[in-house]
Amino acid sequence: MADVKKLVTEIEKLTLVEASELVKALEEKFGVSAAAVAVAAGPATAAPGAAPAEAAAAKSEFDIVLKDAGANKIQVIKAVKEITGLGLSEAKEIVDNAPKPIKEKVPAAEAKEIEKKLKEAGATVELK
Repeated sequence: MADVKKLVTEIEKLTLVEASELVKALEEKFGVSAAAVAVAAGPATAAPGAAPAEAAAAKSEFDIVLKDAGANKIQVIKAVKEITGLGLSEAKEIVDNAPKPIKEKVPAAEAKEIEKKLKEAGATVELK
């Protein structure tokens, strides 16, 4: 049997693109889905460094949903306005009527940036 620690060390050295290619190759070789394996195995048994690649392979686009504006409503309205390009009244309407989707089918990297901006403004956000 291969030395598991050595294998994990080698996987940690992979770039995100290489890890994604590895996941795809393993999926094809064994006829499984990495996302299904990760869910079935649970996070405690996932290899370090492998989970982001599995998540990226499983889902590349997200819908961003504003769950709650929090205490800093004005900052959240400004953030929504900036993110969506909407006018002030339209952004306020979205924030006032939360939970509301802000953007749909956004690439993963952009979704994380938007989530970060909204959380910094004080909002509760969900990526679907």
